[in-house]
Amino acid sequence: MFKLLSYALILLFTAEANAADTLARIKERKTIIIAHRAASIPISYLSEDSKPIGYAMDICGKVVERIKREIKVPQLAVSYLLVNPSNRFIAMQEEKADLECGTTANTAERRKQVAFTIPYFFSATRILTKADSTIKNWPDLSQKRVVILRGSTTANLLRQQTRLSDTALILIEVSTSSAAFDALLTGKADAVVIEEMSLAGLRATATQPEKWKIVGDGLGIEAQSIMLAKDDPAMKALVDKEVARMMNDGELSKLYDKWFMQPLPVSGLNYALPMNFLLRDSLRFPSDKVFN
Repeated sequence: MFKLLSYALILLFTAEANAADTLARIKERKTIIIAHRAASIPISYLSEDSKPIGYAMDICGKVVERIKREIKVPQLAVSYLLVNPSNRFIAMQEEKADLECGTTANTAERRKQVAFTIPYFFSATRILTKADSTIKNWPDLSQKRVVILRGSTTANLLRQQTRLSDTALILIEVSTSSAAFDALLTGKADAVVIEEMSLAGLRATATQPEKWKIVGDGLGIEAQSIMLAKDDPAMKALVDKEVARMMNDGELSKLYDKWFMQPLPVSGLNYALPMNFLLRDSLRFPSDKVFN
């Protein structure tokens, strides 16, 4: 019995020793390092003067203020680390960054490597078509010319959702979202099916955005959150508390309106993308539990 107890204590102490202590590291260096993206507009991207800006960056700015108070370092400096889909997880695992404020989706596979906070955005695949089109949801795509991105999982999502055969779905594959929109603009396609934030960006850049609409129930929904080091419950609890506070106090809704429902800084583009029901529900009941 004594041996079993001793072994359990050894395991406990080992786990504690291996656990990350991000707050202590930040306090020691008096600097917090935020990983960000270059072109995930309007969530995390670079301004014309190469300053990291966006919806997620504003949220993380509030988190930084909370951390300053928690560790009692009022002059805490902020350093930024540009990451991409290939190196963002390595940056967290190798302690090159303390937070990642971008468009990283919280999935079960990724939770084996890193931790995620309460989501601040839910991405989904939807449909872009003409404002006067009869297309309103997925079954309406039958016999329509639908543009998708080459190599994406959209074709399988479409077949699962619409239960249409390959002959009923007229798919056109292109390499870029701009090429997809060109096909729509030139009348070579009836609809574009990609992630809705990209669709909103395409519509915003159109000469007459009001001539295009985004429709359809969301498919392939993913929760996007602040990414943290794994096995650091103190850091995660603190960041979750601040995100939940922003949700409860209405601050996150205001930031969403600023970045998704109003003209963006410098470019003046307006994504005009209303908050979806998943995020609205999350504002009422903040939780880090996700369905994938």
